[in-house]
Amino acid sequence: MAASRPGWSRRAQYGLFFSFIAAIVAVAIGLILLAISIAAPQRFNNLRGLALDATAPITNSLHAVSATVGGLASGAGDYWDAAHQNDQLKRENAALRQQITEARAILLDNRELRATLRLREETPHTIAIGRIVSSSFESPRRFAILAAGKRDGIDEGMPVRSAKGLIGRVLQAGTLNSRVLLVSDRASTVPARLLTSGQAVLCQGRGDGTLEIKPLEVGRNPFKPGDVVVTSGVGGLYPPLIPLARVVRLLGDGAIAVPLADIGSTTVAMVEQPYEVEASAAAPVVADQGPIP
Repeated sequence: MAASRPGWSRRAQYGLFFSFIAAIVAVAIGLILLAISIAAPQRFNNLRGLALDATAPITNSLHAVSATVGGLASGAGDYWDAAHQNDQLKRENAALRQQITEARAILLDNRELRATLRLREETPHTIAIGRIVSSSFESPRRFAILAAGKRDGIDEGMPVRSAKGLIGRVLQAGTLNSRVLLVSDRASTVPARLLTSGQAVLCQGRGDGTLEIKPLEVGRNPFKPGDVVVTSGVGGLYPPLIPLARVVRLLGDGAIAVPLADIGSTTVAMVEQPYEVEASAAAPVVADQGPIP
């Protein structure tokens, strides 16, 4: 069915008629106000003031609504900006923390390297210096891998130490790397003595990162917590007076100690000649005078 035209609809005709009348009335009111503004400006100002007073509540309400909407939009924008800036600050803070951690690691590494180099200058029979590239913590066998080998002059049985103390001895030497038996391994035994009293003791690894120290003489327990143990040089392997361990707990006739050279925080190690080689090299040579008559 075709849609009816506006002329055929009574409602549409009334709408057009009233719209026409409203337009005529608006034009007439406009002409009257224009005539009043020209003929009597003061009276027109009074009328305009009355109009402003009449429309003030509506204007204020619309202004409050617009201000509220604007405030909500501005607050949402500020919240979004604050959240974005907070995320950015968190990322920058994390990056700065990582840089600080790296800087501290480099500082500790350089400090340990300088200490090892000073130790090398003071030790005349140094073979080589290398980095500790790995070590075992959970296994009952305690080993470390040193980034130096036979091409650097390293051989089995050589003592390995750091600036803080004795680490162990070379168990196997390859061309580029060496396996070091740590002093905390159960197969490691180091003759030593107390630094304060000089009493001879024997240190044996326990396989858990600690050492068990026992005196060679039977009697009362000579240890107390905090005692420092150094190598004695007995046995012809480890040079004397190398810091070895610190006593942390007493046993029945001995004590438990921790190595002073913590392998977990050691990055650089130095390999020395065995003490017996050093002693034989330092011994005077007697010339052969022939057979005794």
